[in-house]
Amino acid sequence: MNVNLTQSCEENMLIKTPFPTFALNQNGQVIIWNPACEQYFGYTKQDFQSTDSLKDQLFSTLTENEWQRILNAQEYIRINNIQLIHKNETLSKANFIIIPCLINNEHSIIFYCLPQEDFFTIGETEQELLDLKNGLLSTFMTVTLDHEGFIISCNPLFLKTSKWTPKRVLRKSFWQLFPEDEESQQIADTIWNTISKGKIWKGDVQKKKKTGETYWVHLTAIPTSSPNEDDFHYFLIEQDITNEKEMQQKLEKIAYIDAETGLMNVHRLESIVKEMIEEKQNFYFVYLSIDKFYTLKELHNMEVENNFILEFTKRLKIYFQDSVLARVNESDFVVITPLGEWFIQEFLSYLKQNPIYIGHRAMPITVSGGITRSPQDQSNFTQLMNASLLIISEVRQAGGDNILSLSESTHKKLNRKSMIEKRLLLALDQRNLKVLYQPQVDLKTGKIYAVEAFVRWEDEEIGVVNPDELIPIAEESGLINNIGSFMIEEACKQAAEWLRQGLELKVGINMSVREFRDKNMAKFILDTLVKTGCPAHLIQLEITEKFALEAEAETSIIQQMRTLEEQGITFVLDDFGTGYASFRYMQLLPIQILKIDQMYIQSLTKSEKTQRLINGIVHFGKSMNLTVLAEGVETEEQKQLLEQYNCDAIQGYLISKPVTADKISKLLTN
Repeated sequence: MNVNLTQSCEENMLIKTPFPTFALNQNGQVIIWNPACEQYFGYTKQDFQSTDSLKDQLFSTLTENEWQRILNAQEYIRINNIQLIHKNETLSKANFIIIPCLINNEHSIIFYCLPQEDFFTIGETEQELLDLKNGLLSTFMTVTLDHEGFIISCNPLFLKTSKWTPKRVLRKSFWQLFPEDEESQQIADTIWNTISKGKIWKGDVQKKKKTGETYWVHLTAIPTSSPNEDDFHYFLIEQDITNEKEMQQKLEKIAYIDAETGLMNVHRLESIVKEMIEEKQNFYFVYLSIDKFYTLKELHNMEVENNFILEFTKRLKIYFQDSVLARVNESDFVVITPLGEWFIQEFLSYLKQNPIYIGHRAMPITVSGGITRSPQDQSNFTQLMNASLLIISEVRQAGGDNILSLSESTHKKLNRKSMIEKRLLLALDQRNLKVLYQPQVDLKTGKIYAVEAFVRWEDEEIGVVNPDELIPIAEESGLINNIGSFMIEEACKQAAEWLRQGLELKVGINMSVREFRDKNMAKFILDTLVKTGCPAHLIQLEITEKFALEAEAETSIIQQMRTLEEQGITFVLDDFGTGYASFRYMQLLPIQILKIDQMYIQSLTKSEKTQRLINGIVHFGKSMNLTVLAEGVETEEQKQLLEQYNCDAIQGYLISKPVTADKISKLLTN
């Protein structure tokens, strides 16, 4: 069987082969001779200038018939125990794999030589490295990154543990292998910053599976380079330690002790706080967080980390004597104390007067802290923690290195949030939420052809709750699915009602990826269509780029989306250009409409760069056979520019703000 190979490809393969390999043309003349041949046989390519010189020198022990059989081979053959004569006239035996091929459209033959006596001494270094590599690949998970941090290869053990498939993980970013919380992303940044400087990083880290679950690994990240490449590659060697971590966490939870510092852990802290609240004790809940902790770890030797934390703990114990101390995570601590605010805030001065030294240098430590009182400010452990974290966030926004108490405005904000959570349950139960609709106009016909549904809530006790306030609280409390179900039912009812009135209007509903992680979501939507008598083609489900990026990696979500698409439901990519723009999910997901975010429309008439950008987005959408809609259109000038760019539709205050269903009917009949 002939194999059609290009010469450049073949030469590259032969040069890299660790054992003697060469190629002849059909006349028996050497056309390729790799470095291993020179090392093993002693000959160079120049030694075989004439047609029969190879036969006369290296293969002189072969008969003419045997040699012609090799030259005329039409398929793969293997010949064992060929005696060879080296240039220094020593003898050796070798096995040959001989493969006919086409090089530059000319019949040629490749010889792979496997020396018998010296096979394990010639290229011994390569064999040792190969054995080492095979041992690593069978024992550890491995991932290779390019110089930009994109995954270019991984081994089967990594795929099995992480649940990724090659198709889904290759060309993904290194950061996407980690959970999305701030602490995990900071750890990923630290790893990357270390290896990009040519240094090795190792430690225990939490990773994210394709399913969204997390697992723990002991990671060694090694920068590597090739003499033929200017850029580094990075080799990640990982060992799954999830079981050990879970056991450690269980033991720590049982023991209620932070193993490193000897302070109580967060589980014990929660228990003590609950007891103090039940006993109606008054106390200050002080949350202290070391600023830029991971940056400090990166700037200083990793080996000093434990010593640093122990020294910081020692200062806490000395300053806050007779107080309850706990370590809630790697860089955060809580103090329960009866001492006053002025004393608590002076802890920062104490740290400056008693610095922590690494070697002969003082560590530049700053701390952000939040002071919350119980029961005056918050009444349970969760509220105390959330209030403290909110204060710390505000402190850090102002530059950090400060300890503040709960301000009146923050206090009101937290109380309102707590009230919203309680009242939202009642509003959902009594269906007190309202739906408003904002029309979308076809720029060619000038007619309203669709609307987008928005949730609105005005509570008799807490007043108007706008979506920017409602949705984050609903997501945090787990009630977002309830709101989503309410919106789907109401939108389907309204679309069906308009149809009965002779008005065929599509209705867009915003969906979150969390809702689609419910494997019954597609069934619920289809059941709702049947129950309300709403045709599927009147419903448009709007998803964000973040939704699309996550859906791309979850087969079950894509399957649900395709099921809905097959029934006639349209998918809209909302807020295009504000998230993780990717051409890949544009191919994988059933998206029919591209919605340009209002952020760009606002600057459309003021910026030529924005005009070029929007014009490009419209053309991109058209090239993908997508309908392009611009939201946030407020002026006639914006509309005219979009018409000029051949945009399909617009939505915004120029047409109408979100209004009740009956007002939409009036707009259509006017």
